[in-house]
Amino acid sequence: NSILLFMIPVDSKSISGEYAVLLNELKEYNPELLDKKRVVAITKSDLADNELMKEMKVELPDIPSVFISSQTGTNLQRLKDILWKELNAPVND
Repeated sequence: NSILLFMIPVDSKSISGEYAVLLNELKEYNPELLDKKRVVAITKSDLADNELMKEMKVELPDIPSVFISSQTGTNLQRLKDILWKELNAPVND
């Protein structure tokens, strides 16, 4: 795999906290995985209104991210487009 997709639910207490936990788990499992490109998908976005999502964006890591909902289909195509773009982007060493 050349890219990692982190999926964090919108109803998490802390998006940045959840992301930090996931990064730590990767580090413990295999530190080389930290060198891969990353994308964050905030799931269950149908449970949040636009104002809440706007506030949550401040907490997102500085990597490509998108709010999605499998229930409503919101931004699923956008997620695919982001993944495609990241998979085909040149690697920065």
